[in-house]
This record gives sequence, structure tokens and C-alpha cells, in this order.
Amino acid sequence: MNPGTVLLLFVFVYFVGLLVISYFTSRNSDNQSFFIGNKKSKWWLVAFGMIGTSLSGVTFISVPGTVGKMTGGEYKFGGFEYYMMVIGFFIGYFIVAAILLPLYYKMNLTSIYTYLGRRFNVEAHKIGSVFFIVSRAIGATARLYLVVNVLQIFLLENLGVPFWVTAAVLLLMVLLYTFEGGVKTIVITDTLQTSFMIISLIACIVFILSNLNLSFGEAYTILEQKNYTHFINLDPNSKTFFLKTIIGGIFITIAMTGLDQEMMQKNISVDNLQNSKKNMLTFAGTLLFVNLAFLFLGGLLYLFALQNGAEYGFEKSETVTSIFGFKDAAGDIKNIMGDDLFPALSLNGYFPMTISVIFIIGLISALFPSADGALTAVTSSYCVDLLNLNEDKTRNEKEKKHLRMKVHLTFTIVFFILIMVFKAMDDKSIVYLIMEIAGYTYGPLLGLFAFGIFTKFKISKKYSILAVTLLAPVLTYLINYSVTTYTDYRIGVELIVLNGLLTFIGLWLVKNKNYLKLV
Repeated sequence: MNPGTVLLLFVFVYFVGLLVISYFTSRNSDNQSFFIGNKKSKWWLVAFGMIGTSLSGVTFISVPGTVGKMTGGEYKFGGFEYYMMVIGFFIGYFIVAAILLPLYYKMNLTSIYTYLGRRFNVEAHKIGSVFFIVSRAIGATARLYLVVNVLQIFLLENLGVPFWVTAAVLLLMVLLYTFEGGVKTIVITDTLQTSFMIISLIACIVFILSNLNLSFGEAYTILEQKNYTHFINLDPNSKTFFLKTIIGGIFITIAMTGLDQEMMQKNISVDNLQNSKKNMLTFAGTLLFVNLAFLFLGGLLYLFALQNGAEYGFEKSETVTSIFGFKDAAGDIKNIMGDDLFPALSLNGYFPMTISVIFIIGLISALFPSADGALTAVTSSYCVDLLNLNEDKTRNEKEKKHLRMKVHLTFTIVFFILIMVFKAMDDKSIVYLIMEIAGYTYGPLLGLFAFGIFTKFKISKKYSILAVTLLAPVLTYLINYSVTTYTDYRIGVELIVLNGLLTFIGLWLVKNKNYLKLV
């Protein structure tokens, strides 16, 4: 049997397993099961499953690819510089656990944007939800595109399957197993998928170390000598200067986890606040080790390619190989860089079939948590925040469920369209693109929640919040463009801080003149 057919067979078997889990977890489910799992989720299951959601295909494919510097365009992460952002993430999770989780549990929220409605007005509630839906839809589909594109290039293209068919089939799979159970289902499936991702990570590291006849310590020493392991970028003008990467990582976590309905939807499905905090902090600590392992794997991939995989290569810098040429199945030489390196080695015959199968299972396990939680969360937010489905007295439970399913299907189509847009862009280092997009879309949420939590002022003038949250990203873009054009400084992941700060200042300027405090 053709190796590609064998790998696709494993993908099919994996999906059937998800459908079986979905069947048993979605029996007797209702809208509250879909939205928040009836608040019966086990904290340790949520913590483990959230690892897969947080890592996704970006960590699985793109983070190892960042170890080598990219050719062309601007300088991006190199070596282990990405780990400075991971440290920022770690600090951010503690802030989320200390400030935001107690607030959400105290208010017994289904959607976290209900807080904005109670704190400010209906306008703020709707705006918060819209910014989340746009943010999560773009971020999730960027991650999805990465994995779908890998499957297309290295497996399905040779079989004559068009990219749009690959994207449509994979989204249909996600739709089928989340259609009924929602959060109740994905808490279980994400746990399974995280397990496969970590197994795949460990298996690939062990195989490469064995192939190169190196111990862990010996491999790290070689990586260090080649400057693959440098953690700290000391150039303050660079986008990846370590201090702004850490600070940016903190605020990205606050925004993309603490102010994100997908991530918080799973957290508030846990039965009580203390267990939810355990979930968050366990999850944060685990990510420190897992991300470091993915960076180590990235270094090993470059070493493996130098010894086994490269037909030819050249050095952009003195120490880091930037492009490798690989022979594909037809014997043609293709330039491989960044996100394509891991799958090129795994699926072009450089790894044995067993490792290729484990890689594919890990890759699919990285794909589904990116899609299932996002699809469920944007559906929940649209139904709860924009359609007021929980408060709707004109529809019975059956009618509400039917409407929710229609919304779920509609967002599946929207996700498909966005994946096709990312295909047209064809960015080779998606991890940085996602962070930049997040800076523009999550910034207003950061400013809104910060103003609500740390001040007591009301904002009652109609459309003032809408004006501020639309103007802040525009000003952020203009500032970023001006700084890039006229100075040597490069704004990196601190973009989200700038956007949130501008939103906060704008809200301060339009607050009630009489400075009335909330009762």
C-alpha cells in the first residue's frame, strides 16, 4: 500500500474515534452542555486538554521552524528566542488566575463578555463579543491553515486532491463531532489529542537522538556551539528584543486566554473557582516544559537535516542554516524553510514509517483542538452575546438548539473562507503573523476589561465605546507604520500593549464628566 494512503487511513481511524467519543459525551446534551459543559468538567481534564488548545499546529509545526532564522523580509525569531515569550505567557497565566477567574465565577458567567454589559452597557457587551469572534476566527483559521497546508503539500497534492477539498473535509470532521456536545465533548477530545501531541513530540526527539547517536546532553552542546540555543535578543530595536517579548507575552496571555471566550469557556466549565485556578496554574507550568521541548526538537530537526536530509543548503548567517533543498516524491528539488521543515523531514521518507504515522497523528491532534474549541466558542458567543439566546423567552429549548446548530454551521463556512484567504497569503512563519493580528484585534478587549476592572467610572454616551474601540486599532496601525518607516525601532509583540493602552486612554476621555462611581 502507498505510504500516503497508509497515513490517510490512520487519519480516518483517528476521526472515527473522535466521533465515537462525541456520541457518548453528547447524549442528552442541551445548550448549557454545549456552552459550559453544565459546569461539571474535571479541572485536571481541562488543564491537560487546554495544553493542546494552546499549543495547536502553531507550536507543533511553526515553533520548531523558528529555531532557524528566516530568509527574506524582516528578522524573526531565531534560536530559542521564542522562549522569552513563553516566560511572558507563564506570568500572564498567574495574572488571569488571580484577577479574572474570581471575577467570572463571582458573576456566574456563561459568556465572559456579559461582564462588559453589566459593568458598562449593552453596547460594550456586544462590542466585546464581536471583537472576540473576529479575533478567534482569524487566529483559529490561521492555525488551521498551517496544518491543512502541511497535509495538502506532503500527502494529498500527489493524489490530485485540491486544497479546498482538504480544508472542507477537515472542517466537516470538526463540525460533526462538536455539533451536539460542544464543550462537554471537547473537554474529553482535547485531552486525548493533547496526549497524542506529546507522544509525537517525545517519539520524534527520541528517534532523531538515536539516529544521530547523541545523548540529550551531547545534542544540546552541539546546538549551543552552532548558536541554535540562544535565548536572549539584546537588540532593543528588534521585534524580538527579550524584554518586549516577555512583556508582550504577558499581555497576549491576558488577552488571548483571560479575555478569550474559547479558553475561559473551558475554565468556567469547572465546578468551582479553586479547581479552576488549579487547572490554570497546572496548565501554565506544563507549558514551560512542553514549549522548551518543541524548541529543542526544532534544533534537532536542523541537525538532522544537515546530516541526512539536505541535498544542498547554504548559510544566511554564520551559524544558522536558513534553507534546505529536499527531493520530493517526484525527485524534484524543493526549497524548504520555517514551517515546512518538520513535515518535509517526517513525510518525505527521511523518517521511518512508524515515526511518520506518529507525526501525522500528532499533527491531526494539533489541528482539531485549534478548530473544535474555536468553532464552539464563537458559536456560543454569537448565540449568548449577540442573539441573547439564554434570555430569549419566545423560543423553547428545541428551537434554541436548532438556531444554535444553524449558527454553528454558518461559522464553519466562515472558517473555510478564512482558510482560503490564508492560503492565498502563503506566509511561511505563521506564529509571528498570529501574534501581530492578535495585537490589533485583542487590544480593544484588553483596554475595555482593564478600564472596567481598575476604574469605577461609567460610560453612558451612546456609541462612544464603539468609536474608541474602532479608533484605537487604527491609531495603533498608523503608529506602527510611522515607527517602522522613519526609525530603526521595530514594534513586535508589544503591539497589543500599545493598542490596549490607546483604548484605555480613549475610554478615559469619554467617561462620564461627573465622575459618578458604580454602586
